Amino acid sequence: MNKQIFLAAAVSFIGGLVIMGFVGFYSLPGMMMLEDESKYDFETTVEVFEQEVRAAGWSIIAVHDMQETLLGHGHEVLEVKIFELCSSRYSAEILKLDDERIVSPLMPCRVAIYKKSDGKTYIGRMDSELLAKPFGGVINQVMQQAASETEVVLAKLIR
Repeated sequence: MNKQIFLAAAVSFIGGLVIMGFVGFYSLPGMMMLEDESKYDFETTVEVFEQEVRAAGWSIIAVHDMQETLLGHGHEVLEVKIFELCSSRYSAEILKLDDERIVSPLMPCRVAIYKKSDGKTYIGRMDSELLAKPFGGVINQVMQQAASETEVVLAKLIR
């Protein structure tokens, strides 16, 4: 009897892990990305975003106009601009430490402003706060601060 109870418990436990694995695997992408509707049209969103980023003391390292780029390759898409943002104080905190450089592929911070077929403008980005937690230590601390500052800038644009 004890053997049957143990076997049933083991099968239930393993089954639960498998189910949790599937749920986690399929819900994780939605948790890692954030998207909010802008209260402005595309052009105004871009303009206000650029002003607010600079006012917050951040730099815009690059802007990728994906609509223009793809048009050059024969593809037509709605407006999409991807911004690479940098705060030197946060970048330096991570990049001066050897072990923390592992997250450099996530740098600089990226924010996308795009239009959808519903005619509305959206702001998309990674959930850096969620992404940072498993790293712990300096990486978590710095990425939490950077994400928080970015969200303050974006709050001025979001409905």
